[in-house]
Amino acid sequence: MDYLIGVDLGTTSTKSVLFDLKGKVISSSNKGYPLYRDRPDTAEEDPEEIFQALIDSLAEVVRKADLPKDSKIAGVSFSAAMHSLIALDKDWKPLTRVITWADGRAVKYSEELRKNGLGQKIYSRTGTPIHPMAPLSKLFWMKNERPDIYKQAAHFLGIKEYIFHKLFGSNKVDISIASGTGIFNIFQLDWDQQTLDFLELDKNKLPKPVSPYEIETGMASEFAKVTGLSADTPFVYGAGDGPLSNLGVNAIQPGVAAVTIGTSGAIRVVTDKPKIDPKGRTFTYALDADHWVVGGPVNNGGDVFRWARDNLFDAEKSTADLLCIDSYDLLTKIASKVPAGADGLLFHPYLSGERAPIWDANARGSFFGLTHYHTRAHMVRAVLEGIIFNIYMVALALEEVVGDLKSIQATGGFARSALWRQMLADIFEQPVTVPEAFESGALAATVIAQKALGYTDKIENIKDMVGKSQTYDPNPDNYNVYRELAPIFIRLSRQLQTEYENIANFQREHVHIKTKED
Repeated sequence: MDYLIGVDLGTTSTKSVLFDLKGKVISSSNKGYPLYRDRPDTAEEDPEEIFQALIDSLAEVVRKADLPKDSKIAGVSFSAAMHSLIALDKDWKPLTRVITWADGRAVKYSEELRKNGLGQKIYSRTGTPIHPMAPLSKLFWMKNERPDIYKQAAHFLGIKEYIFHKLFGSNKVDISIASGTGIFNIFQLDWDQQTLDFLELDKNKLPKPVSPYEIETGMASEFAKVTGLSADTPFVYGAGDGPLSNLGVNAIQPGVAAVTIGTSGAIRVVTDKPKIDPKGRTFTYALDADHWVVGGPVNNGGDVFRWARDNLFDAEKSTADLLCIDSYDLLTKIASKVPAGADGLLFHPYLSGERAPIWDANARGSFFGLTHYHTRAHMVRAVLEGIIFNIYMVALALEEVVGDLKSIQATGGFARSALWRQMLADIFEQPVTVPEAFESGALAATVIAQKALGYTDKIENIKDMVGKSQTYDPNPDNYNVYRELAPIFIRLSRQLQTEYENIANFQREHVHIKTKED
């Protein structure tokens, strides 16, 4: 019997999952690594730590599966976090760590592109909104503030391309990852020469764009031995984690939206061709050449819930540890005691700036409507609702680009919470379906592998693998409350935006963020 491994290269961990050809999970392994924030606005990873996590997770998932001798691991395929950047010298040695999507040091340069009009022109060709997350802005920043590295660099790669180079000596990037760089022309399916000219960047310093179905074989023997995989095992490039999230929950039909909330979040819809928002609010990334994912990402998802837990409920967190229960479950239980709308308390969740829909790296969070009768329980409920309200704002922008949303498929860590699932249904006033399979990214990667290796001729066959699902219908008592509050949340977001830059500049000047060296 044949099996496939789906690898999910995430922001803080790498997960390898072994599936049979029907999508059943046989074994899995998850290896974490730190996200380094040792300087203001910095969010980096060590490429070698990620590579080792990959090797360790592959070795463990193979060992745990203990497959019969007549079985075969027919391939490995990848889902990867988008927007990462590594500069390497001519000998392929890293000159930087992995600069992740969450890194904010390019704020000044993305704002310059947005204000001078050049950014909108670049966006119209690349489909990537102008924001510090994108390698476009990171390269612009590096060119101006790290010119020694920029000039010395012979190669610029993302983390997946770095891993493939180490394993196979290749220098390629799938068009899905490339479409999220801000320097890839999504209509020509090649690096955008006008943007390269602006950056004074030689095209030869970038990897060759290839199909997500591209295959590499001949893994370096030292890694084959450690992982327990044959050196000739096909490795399929796969795609970006965002596009694969839609595929993984079978949200690839027109009007079917996938909502994902993990550390960050997003809402996306698949179309048959790239679609550009004249207002520059949504992205267009490739799943493959025939499927394009249009949507908006948010910086602030589960990480905001973590902030609320750590800063508002420290004692409860300790209690949960003593009782051996999940502290997040405890907090959602506390929040469920408060009525929908948190008695008029609103929370704007912009603790890490924001991408869609406001695309403002200077954005800051705030509570609004706070009174004497509000408690910490109200505050945590408002935090949870604020995250969903913000994604609802993105959905309104998305509908202007792709038309009405017909249904919602939910995935990500938040989908495990019944309270959040119900909030999503109530605020959107639409049924929300949660597939049984939580390993959607890794599963989708194996579907790409199935097509690449000839097991299927169309990725739509994933509908037979997703398994059972549960649907949450909107509660009229709740959505009537949210109908009143959502417009207030939206208006406030726009009004506060006029002051975000001022308060952010004040914080940069006066607030000392402690680092490991302090």
